[in-house]
Amino acid sequence: GRLGSIILSGPPGTGKTTLAHLLAIETGSELRTLSAVSSGVKDVREVLAWATDIIASGGTRPLLFIDEIHRFSKSQQDALLPDVEAGIVSLIGATTSNPHFAVNGALLSRSQLFQLESLKPEDIRCLLQRALTDHERGLGQYNPRVDESAIEYLSSASEGDARRALSAL
Repeated sequence: GRLGSIILSGPPGTGKTTLAHLLAIETGSELRTLSAVSSGVKDVREVLAWATDIIASGGTRPLLFIDEIHRFSKSQQDALLPDVEAGIVSLIGATTSNPHFAVNGALLSRSQLFQLESLKPEDIRCLLQRALTDHERGLGQYNPRVDESAIEYLSSASEGDARRALSAL
């Protein structure tokens, strides 16, 4: 039920955001999400204050997911450090860049780094087949008919990006 801070690195569509949500469910932790593209130090401080309140009231350490963490400036990344070190929040950072160049060394040293890889065409094919037959979350309720050649094309044209393949489907 406890999770340290982690950095998820990999190409788009490899499941970084999905993993963050699954980790929150698995640990029973509340999850707050920030996008480094549209958030600033003020947003970070607000989330860290929220996390401090949860810890002070005896709650489980919350998770802070920062998408595109490599887009945060050094000062924005530095604002995270005291609360990450104190265990107030578990940081989950996602980046498509090389984290050794794009993420503050102090944050990296306090995090586990996971490198995600693009999906193989056969993995994408399986994902698409499941989306076509799943009645609850996929397209199964519509009984779609898709040529196998179209599935093959999408599997290779998506270049390992599950999100791109599902959007195209």
